[in-house]
Amino acid sequence: MSRSTHAFCRAGALIALLGWSLQAPASAQESLAKTAAEMKPYTQQIPGVDVKFDLVPIPAGEFVMGSPATEPKRGEDEGPQHPVAIAPFWMGKYEVTWDEYDLFCFSLDLKKKEREKVDLAGQPETEKKADAVTRPTPPYADMTFGYGHNKQPAICITHHSAMEYCRWLSEKTGVLYRLPTEAEWEYACRAGSKTAYFFGDDPAGLEEYGWYVENAEKPQPIGKKKPNPWGLYDIHGNVAEWCLDHYVPDFYKQFAGDKPTLEPFAAPSAKEYPYVARGGSWDDDADKLRSAARRSSNLEWSVQDPQRPQSIWWHTDATFVGFRVVRPLNEQEKLKGMKSLVVKGKGTR
Repeated sequence: MSRSTHAFCRAGALIALLGWSLQAPASAQESLAKTAAEMKPYTQQIPGVDVKFDLVPIPAGEFVMGSPATEPKRGEDEGPQHPVAIAPFWMGKYEVTWDEYDLFCFSLDLKKKEREKVDLAGQPETEKKADAVTRPTPPYADMTFGYGHNKQPAICITHHSAMEYCRWLSEKTGVLYRLPTEAEWEYACRAGSKTAYFFGDDPAGLEEYGWYVENAEKPQPIGKKKPNPWGLYDIHGNVAEWCLDHYVPDFYKQFAGDKPTLEPFAAPSAKEYPYVARGGSWDDDADKLRSAARRSSNLEWSVQDPQRPQSIWWHTDATFVGFRVVRPLNEQEKLKGMKSLVVKGKGTR
């Protein structure tokens, strides 16, 4: 029996133990799965356009979050280690690409409707709600920075922008999509492993699984390396990936080490910084790609932005950061209705 199959067999028992409901929320994808046992990989078509993306199921389970004190190059913010329980969810098989993000940031879906003279008043409610989501302001420069567009991960995206993309995508599809929590991200990355990387402790394995400073000079097209055991590509390297959480250096200290914490989470606020990005990037040394490694955003990610106040949508100096989406089988109560609170010019940096 494979690790993933074994995990799914345990999922139902774990969900019952922790009190999570097996019923999926009503949505356009409700027929996809109503129980954890029914969760399968699927492809989400973005309505009205010829763009789609793939998701893979991540089973419920428990893991030890953070790194041991003996792990080479660990950061102080990676401890103390503590057990965490995670509910089932789907996660983007790949990082979000420009093809997907351009629809939102450059209003390509709206422009297509205008060309085709779509009756906006007669649209489904999902389309009306998606059209009402605020879009990013035009970027100061070419945010691909010449690194390419086709199958390339979207980069230089702020945390606020990634959250708003997820809100737009949710309205557009009628399915709840969001950024992963930091705990969900590490759990999915580890895929049952307890080593520094999901493939072991030796960073030499990155040659097969990840893009970093030793084998890349820029972001690479998605899916060129081998995936982790749960089918996630580029989870180590290529671009660091936004998590939903505010970055709190000593966040782990509040959790007891003798019993699992259910879905730990540091809620975003109206402040633009700092937020958590995980996984390391093409521009990082191997130790930054470890499963437990944490990174926090800061003002230096937008040094070249000449706007005053600076953009809340684009990081001019963060060619190393992108994101991927998740879809919970059942959303956590504390995350329901979550949206970015950042407002430009409010002095909340």
